[in-house]
Amino acid sequence: MKLERTKNAARNIVFDGALEMINMIFPFVIRSVMLHFLGTEYLGLNGLFKSLLTFLNLAELGVGSAMVFSMYKPIAEDDTPAVCALLRLYRTLYRIIGLAVAAVGLLLIPVLPKLIKGDLPADMNLYVLYLMNLGNTVVTYWLFAYRSSLLQAHQRRDVISKVSLAVRMTEYILKILILVFLRNYYLYLAVQLLCQIVVNLLTAACASKMYPGYVPAGKLPKEKTLDIFRRVRDLFTSKLSATVFDSADTLVISSFMGLTVLAVYQNYYFIITALRMLLVVILNACMAGVGNKMVMESGEANYRDLERISLLFSWVLGVSSSMLLCVYQPFMNVWMGEENMLAVGLVLCFVVYYYSMGANKLVNMFKDAAGIWRKDRWRPMTAALVNLGLNLATVRWLGLYGVLLSSVFSIVFVQIPWLFHNLFQEVFPRQFLGRYIRLFCGLTAVALVSCAASWFICGLCRLEVWPTLILNAAVSFLVPNLFYYAVYGRNPVFKDSLSHLKRSFLSGRKKA
Repeated sequence: MKLERTKNAARNIVFDGALEMINMIFPFVIRSVMLHFLGTEYLGLNGLFKSLLTFLNLAELGVGSAMVFSMYKPIAEDDTPAVCALLRLYRTLYRIIGLAVAAVGLLLIPVLPKLIKGDLPADMNLYVLYLMNLGNTVVTYWLFAYRSSLLQAHQRRDVISKVSLAVRMTEYILKILILVFLRNYYLYLAVQLLCQIVVNLLTAACASKMYPGYVPAGKLPKEKTLDIFRRVRDLFTSKLSATVFDSADTLVISSFMGLTVLAVYQNYYFIITALRMLLVVILNACMAGVGNKMVMESGEANYRDLERISLLFSWVLGVSSSMLLCVYQPFMNVWMGEENMLAVGLVLCFVVYYYSMGANKLVNMFKDAAGIWRKDRWRPMTAALVNLGLNLATVRWLGLYGVLLSSVFSIVFVQIPWLFHNLFQEVFPRQFLGRYIRLFCGLTAVALVSCAASWFICGLCRLEVWPTLILNAAVSFLVPNLFYYAVYGRNPVFKDSLSHLKRSFLSGRKKA
């Protein structure tokens, strides 16, 4: 089966984008409401539980990614029995993982008080709150989670997004009403748990209706099963690395600096996360199509895709970094007030962190699509240890600067160079490595110059908060776009990218 890559990617971008917009706007409103009606400590506590349970999700070991990758080839070859056998294995593994998460989560209960510096919010039972959050994580594995792999492997993430849109909208509205009128954090978590159950059940029902021929049945050959387990084992290091970057910083800040500092830090990190999710939408929309193409076309043809996607994605990343740099402080002033703002130096660190994280995700997407996790297994582990070690070494005397710069150092000097080496040794023709490094560095240089120019121009105007916010947003959007077009407007890769998008769009319209 040859997937309609362009049509599916466009559909995924639309609905994934809509979902991420909802997941960005409503949590933003909820954070504001929670701060006003419950207090700063609740924001910090909410972030702590989220990060702690992300660590527990290490038990997933990358099973989902390995299984989706394993489905690309049998789907392309219309090998239904193989897909059914993969589903059966996936179901078994997720049941075991759910039990493991529950068991390890219960074992962590005695250490919970040590992860919080200072007092808890009044009248809150730490253990009950934790168990409710733990239950929310466990049900994601037990309730037909394996069926979503069919949608992902067929590049139909838009179906998952449609279900999530409907349920999450309901969830967010109920949460806001509970915070405003009842101010009951326990009920707030109960709604979260119930909605997760509904998402799982509806997604599974949609997958079964769309692909009724795929049921969990049959058994894979022993060698194929061992190959999947090897991929899962190799993916564990990637999972660990992502967990350290997303959660270790939060746990370190909570343990050494307290819930109030953590809440202020996470207000800024929330904006980074929202923008990062929009970038992930673009990459996820391309993932299955790139993976499908890699098993059907040559390394040189796939390298051309790498150049095209890198240029267009880096353009988006550079513009969003410029806007983040110039809009961050006035926005935080409007949203949380001057008393909850960080220093300008920390804002610069956040922007550098965002850009480097986005660049790493771009290259990492091609690694995941190619499935070279074994070759890449030591890179994430090394980066995770470097990041965690620097966090612990610097947080006492550099504070938040140490936390952010540790992550940047690990990405720029460990993750990205190592990824380049692995990709051009295993996936793309090695003779193109120098050419791609020049393109990558050029794109980074343009982003740096355009951000500096935007920052300088915005600094010339001193207005009230709201006019500053609007003016900075306009300047920081226009300036980098002009810079990128001036540098790459006549570039053959850029022209090829536009031609490819035009052909794909017209082809997608005809198929539609």
